[in-house]
Amino acid sequence: MEILILVVTLVSELAIAVYSIATKQSRSKIKSWTRIAMFIGFMMLSLGKVVVWEYTWGLFACLLLILAFKEIVALLRKQTNPARYKAISTIWKSLLLTLTVVVTLVPVLLFPQFRLPRVTGPYVVTTATYSYMDKNRIEEFTDQKDKRSVNVEFWYPEQADVTYPLLVFSHGAFGIKASNTSTFTELASHGYFVVSIDHPYHSFYTVSEDGKVVTINPEYMQEVNNANKDGVYSLGEFYELTQKWMKLRTDDMSFVMDTILEQAEQKKDSVYGRIDTQKIGVFGHSMGGAASVALSRERDDINAVVNIDAPFFSELVYDKVTNEINAKSEAFTIPLLNVYSDDVWIQLYSSPPYIANRISNENFKDAYNVHFKGAKHLSLTDLPLFSPILADLLHEGRKANIDKYYAIETQNELILRFFDYALKNQGQFAPKATY
Repeated sequence: MEILILVVTLVSELAIAVYSIATKQSRSKIKSWTRIAMFIGFMMLSLGKVVVWEYTWGLFACLLLILAFKEIVALLRKQTNPARYKAISTIWKSLLLTLTVVVTLVPVLLFPQFRLPRVTGPYVVTTATYSYMDKNRIEEFTDQKDKRSVNVEFWYPEQADVTYPLLVFSHGAFGIKASNTSTFTELASHGYFVVSIDHPYHSFYTVSEDGKVVTINPEYMQEVNNANKDGVYSLGEFYELTQKWMKLRTDDMSFVMDTILEQAEQKKDSVYGRIDTQKIGVFGHSMGGAASVALSRERDDINAVVNIDAPFFSELVYDKVTNEINAKSEAFTIPLLNVYSDDVWIQLYSSPPYIANRISNENFKDAYNVHFKGAKHLSLTDLPLFSPILADLLHEGRKANIDKYYAIETQNELILRFFDYALKNQGQFAPKATY
C-alpha cells in the first residue's frame, strides 16, 4: 500500500507538471482539483482502514493538507494579474515537490503497516514495565559509580486466576526488550508470565520508569562489530570478550529473576503473586540465547532453555598453549531447544565460536535442533514485520528466502509447544529438523 500511494502521488504530480508545460499555465483548475482530490482520497483510505493510521503517516498527511489548502485558496481567489509562465520554474517546482513527497514517505517506507502475527491462546494479554536497581553492582559503563539499573517488561494473562510459569527473555547484541513481542504475546495468551529484559548499554536503547533514556555503548558496539570480522582480535582476545559479555548478561538475568522471585513470595496479592516460582524457563535471541544457556549452568532453578540462533559462548574453553578454542566436556541435562537460521546453521561445523553447538556434541545429545531454511538471523525476531527494509540493511542486503510470517509464527508455535512440554508436562514435543 505504501509503494502504491508513493507511485500514485508521483504520477499525479508528474501529470500536473506535464499538463502545465503543455498548456503553459502555472495555475489551472485541473491542478487544483487533482491535489484536493489526492488529499480527500488519502483521508477516505484512512477512514476506511485501508491505510492503517500511524504516526509515520504524519508528514505525508501534512504535505497533502498544505497542498490542498493552497489550491482551495487559489480557486477562491480571483486572479487579476496572472504571473508570467516559466517552464524552468515549473520543472524545478515539480522536482522539489517530488523530493518532498519521497522524504515525507520515508518513515512509512521504513516502517510500513503490517498485520500482527496470530495469537492463538484463550487469555487476553496485558503488559507492565518496571525498572529494577541492583544495589550490589556498579554500572561499569559510566563514571558516576551509579548502581546498575535494568528495565523489564512483562507480558501475562490479564485475568490470571492461577499461577503460571515464568519465562525470562534476553535480546540480541543490539536488540531491545520488545524484539520478539509476538512470541511473548503468544506465550502469555497460553498462560505464561514472560519478562523481557533490556540490558542497558547492550540494548539499542532503553527507557526507565522515570523517563531516562540509555542508548547503546559505542565501545561495546565496536567490540561486537570487530568480533564478526576476521583478524581484528586474536582467538584469546575474542574468547575474553565473549566471557565479558556473558558475565554482564547473566548477572542481569539472575538479578531480575531473584527480584521477581522475591516479589512473588512477598506480594501474593499482586501481579507477582500469579507466578509459579517452581517452573522457570529462559530464552533469548543471538547473544541473549547464548546468555540463556550460560545462566542455566549457573542456576539450579531453571527448568528449560530456548536458544534462538546463538553460539554457546559459555560452553567454550580457550587453551593458551595451543591457541585453540574447544568445547567443554560437561553434559547438559536441562531440556534445550535450539532454533537456527541459515546464517548460523552454515557455521555450526565451520566456525570456532560454534564448536559446542555442533549436532555431534555428545554433551547436548538430548537437545532439539531446528533449522529454518531460508531464514536470516533477524527472521527469528519481529523486525522483518515492522521494518523489512531495515532488516535487509542489517543483513547487508541479503534477503531472507522464507515468508516472514511463516518464520515467526512457526517459531512461536514451536517455542510454545516446547515450554508446554518441558514446564507444564503437556503433550509431546517432536519437532521437524527443518522448516
